Amino acid sequence: KLLRRAIEADRLPSVILSGPPGTGKTTLAQIIAEMTQAKFVRLSGVESNVAEMRRVVAAAANRRRNAGRKTIVFVDEIHHFNKAQQDILLPDVESGNLRLIGATTYNPFFYVNSALVSRSQVFQLESLSVGELEGLIDRALRDKERGLGKHQVTIDSEARRHLAKLSDGDARKCLNALEIG
Repeated sequence: KLLRRAIEADRLPSVILSGPPGTGKTTLAQIIAEMTQAKFVRLSGVESNVAEMRRVVAAAANRRRNAGRKTIVFVDEIHHFNKAQQDILLPDVESGNLRLIGATTYNPFFYVNSALVSRSQVFQLESLSVGELEGLIDRALRDKERGLGKHQVTIDSEARRHLAKLSDGDARKCLNALEIG
């Protein structure tokens, strides 16, 4: 509830979202991007380099100084950033020039700079239960805009349960398998 209230009020602190694949870390960042009044910038922990990060940090400082507009920087797979890359973010997170959303499948207390962790709220996302995945399947089959609802696909309860169990708590894996099926 804390996270939801902060998002709805557009008063999100820097956060690190940690959890297994398919638990909604990137989806949550996309929801924040849609709901916030801040400029939303996405970086990849795998692909981004120091020069790109410096440009993003400088733009955030200019945006705050000249327009009074906040910047949220989402770093997907933040555990792939080395210490120097993470250190680039620290002064601007600390000063409020930007708010960080880091997503990682690893324990952030071991793989993310302790100074960034201490300035962020850490949220641990859990794998979805079989029942939650079954509900996800049902919604995907009914949703006519983003799901399979317009195709009138049906699935029997045993197959739905089997698919949910095989997905091992991963919503992305479950939906991909449903779409292939």
